[in-house]
Amino acid sequence: MKQTILGSGGGIGIPLAKELKNFTNEIRLVSRNPKKVNETDELFPSDLNDFSRIDKAIEGSTVVYVTIGFTYNLRLWQQQWPPFMKAVIEACKKHNAKLVFFDNVYMYAKSAIPFMTEDAPLQPPSKKGLVRLQLHEMIMEAVAKKELTALIARSADFYGPGNINSALTITVTKNLMKGKKAQVMGDINKIHTYTYTPDAAKATALLGNSPDAFNQVWHVPTTKEKLTTLDWINLIAKDFNTEAKVQRVPVWMLRMLGVFIPIMSEFPEMLYQNEQDYIFDSSKFEKRFGISATLPAEGVKTMIQKLKV
Repeated sequence: MKQTILGSGGGIGIPLAKELKNFTNEIRLVSRNPKKVNETDELFPSDLNDFSRIDKAIEGSTVVYVTIGFTYNLRLWQQQWPPFMKAVIEACKKHNAKLVFFDNVYMYAKSAIPFMTEDAPLQPPSKKGLVRLQLHEMIMEAVAKKELTALIARSADFYGPGNINSALTITVTKNLMKGKKAQVMGDINKIHTYTYTPDAAKATALLGNSPDAFNQVWHVPTTKEKLTTLDWINLIAKDFNTEAKVQRVPVWMLRMLGVFIPIMSEFPEMLYQNEQDYIFDSSKFEKRFGISATLPAEGVKTMIQKLKV
């Protein structure tokens, strides 16, 4: 029962490989330079921008997990994501492999952000969201035609050990670690729920090995605590034993910072998520599997310990 991770080296791929060990000893890790997470892992070096290699990467797999994170750039997303997903779907159909797509919330309507469920309306207000909606539709259309067995495991914004590219890590945690001010976008007094990456990985492995979970969308376990962005900053500052100094970052500053930190220039169109409450409901998963999210204080502590190493 070979299970394959496409994009095995990231903040979800690595903990996912650890969790899959609970279900199989046949794990294939696919990335440019894959490294073993478990002793029995099969390494499959491949540049997933080369779509012709995807069929070979999936061949022989029972379940395929897509956790790859293409460079956070709109133009590249538009160029890379649709043909990549088309190649993955075709290979899964050809080799009779189930597909598990690890996704985000960008395709949800702006009006849904204050309380997101799996049934939230799909009406993205951003261009990146339109790309994610296209991927969702590609998968679910193949499922509806009974050509593919698949599920979508959806996550809120990330935090957690080893997750170096999240906005919370880049703009808050790393700055406070260096004695600088936390840089904040949007309204710091709005609620913002976060998904702890080890929780997301555990849930994704469990979903991929639960036959009744397929052909639907799931929200992975995410904080129930209604912490505001400022609450998160205070929690992180407390673990660093430092003062929670905050610098509000307007849109013009994001664009200026983007000259030096390219990812920052990609944030403006997503600011609507930080200007209102952002509540991601994972009660469907919790009721089915009896697993809740890690408490924020515990997750932040582990994240910071990892950064200090």
